[in-house]
Amino acid sequence: MALNLRQKQTSLIVRMLNLNQAPSTASSLSPTENEEEIYKILIMDSFCRSILSPLIRVNDLRKHGVTLYLPIEKPRQPVPGVPAVYFIRATSENIDLVAKDASAPLYDSLHLNFSSSLPRPLLDHLASKTVQTDSAARISKLYDQYLEFISLEESLFSLGQADTYLQLNDPKAGDQEIEAIIEKIVSGIFCVLATLGVVPVIRCARGGPAEMVASALDSRLRDHLIAKPNLFTESGLATSFQRPVLCLFDRNFELSVGIQHDWSYRPLVHDLLGLKLNRVNMPPGNAMKSYELDDSDPFWAANSWSPFPKVAEEIELQLKAYKQDVDEVNRRTGGQGGVEFEGTDLIGNTKHLMNAVNSLPELTERKNIIDKHTNIATVLLGQIKERSLDGFCDCESDMLAKGSVDKSVLLSLLKGKGTKEDKLRLAITYLLSFESPIPSELEMIETALKESEVDISAYQYVKRIKSLNASFASSSSVASRSNIVDWAEKLYGQSISAVTAGMKNLLSAGRQLALTRTVDALMEARPGTEVDSYLLFDPRAPRAGAGAQFRGPFRDAIVFMIGGGNYVEYRSLMELAQSSQPTKHVVYGTTEILNGREFIDQLAALGKKMGFGGATTVNPGQ
Repeated sequence: MALNLRQKQTSLIVRMLNLNQAPSTASSLSPTENEEEIYKILIMDSFCRSILSPLIRVNDLRKHGVTLYLPIEKPRQPVPGVPAVYFIRATSENIDLVAKDASAPLYDSLHLNFSSSLPRPLLDHLASKTVQTDSAARISKLYDQYLEFISLEESLFSLGQADTYLQLNDPKAGDQEIEAIIEKIVSGIFCVLATLGVVPVIRCARGGPAEMVASALDSRLRDHLIAKPNLFTESGLATSFQRPVLCLFDRNFELSVGIQHDWSYRPLVHDLLGLKLNRVNMPPGNAMKSYELDDSDPFWAANSWSPFPKVAEEIELQLKAYKQDVDEVNRRTGGQGGVEFEGTDLIGNTKHLMNAVNSLPELTERKNIIDKHTNIATVLLGQIKERSLDGFCDCESDMLAKGSVDKSVLLSLLKGKGTKEDKLRLAITYLLSFESPIPSELEMIETALKESEVDISAYQYVKRIKSLNASFASSSSVASRSNIVDWAEKLYGQSISAVTAGMKNLLSAGRQLALTRTVDALMEARPGTEVDSYLLFDPRAPRAGAGAQFRGPFRDAIVFMIGGGNYVEYRSLMELAQSSQPTKHVVYGTTEILNGREFIDQLAALGKKMGFGGATTVNPGQ
């Protein structure tokens, strides 16, 4: 069973653009034999634009009869006689805007598509509004699409829920706020499962947000499965081994991965240039404002996980090969040493000209890709040299993999030319690399941070929760773990235990992360491992627990990180899937994809909420 999430979401969106009918496959029919193409307008809110952005290009919209796409939030002019396809979230603000459009009227008919599902109170509100203005007849159709997630790649998705780590770990967050965040996450994961059409076996560690999400998701799936038919109705009987395992983790499971610098091309682009929705914005002064980076770019697909020096070498090799091919075309079409062609050579020369003309589009595309990555690599190289990022990567890797650090190197980096944010990330990585840091080294690090005028709120926050973890570990009480208030009070210590445990070999054995090792153990169902204590939820099994629950092994897994994921974890999981025999299939999802700076910002905000930090602030531009 292949979990083709991106492909399935794209096909559902294409169906939606065709007024929720299957696209015509009778392309060979003449216009007189086929129905006339329906032209329409697409109306979206900002989040649904983010869903479409990595999947559908403007030319693709036109292929499906969309002549105009507009934001629902801005004023729009009437377009008589044309249907409008709405793709929006189910919010009261959007419902009011739809009712206003219907009463205006702006369009001939409205086809409403909600990114998740429309709650009954909002449905009643829409009905009431349109009845009052006598415009209900203009609402042609209404669909719950369950597409409220962003598919960035075939095996990568995000819920696009910003600042989830900050919200879940906020010491001032109340019960209702935590429950609302958990419900939002559950709704997003439910949309992913509905799109895939699978009901997984759910595994998670005890305690914390992972257990809360697992329990709520299990209940929602059970309630939904009662109805027949439902979103997961399958043709034929599905045996247990065909189902995937859904592995839920909390960001605190492995904090260091979200903080450390990485030397690979894709994480570097994400960290330094801010890769968002498969698009990177170039700094001011660059000829190109932005570039798309996805699997349609063969260089990106082949080299995005390579170390940066190797990427630079590959760019040079491809540029050299391109120049050789251009010279070969010129040689074949430009005559021989300036001698005019005789009549006997005319046919051969014509063939060469035709071949040259046919090769021009391919050569032009190759040149555009080479220019794109040359520009990106040049900007990256400038920042690497300016900030000594190679030194930060090497030092952090040594600490995490070897459990040791060269004090002189550490101190020189903290006092060197990296940004304040670089130094802060290095200091926090040091904290997470050693179970019992030497007090004199901690004092040295803190002094160096203060001399560089670094806001140490994030550093003090991690230091504090690590200290609390040691206290809670010594008096490990499991009572009331399911209680929200109890969890919120003890989260700071409880969830860090997985970070410090096994930290010494975090990046050893082929740089395999603790997350990857745990997922591998859950998929293989190995007894006698640390995952024996993980909870198991099976929405298809009786609640009373009658009968044996299926624990694996599994060939397919959905790994979801609550509180923010990153490309380093994604790479590690893809390497696990590809290196396994037989090959596994792993899909990686998260509430949002964060680079080190963005995650540090959330840690700093939590530090300030706990009373840490000084007057200075972290400025990545300094």
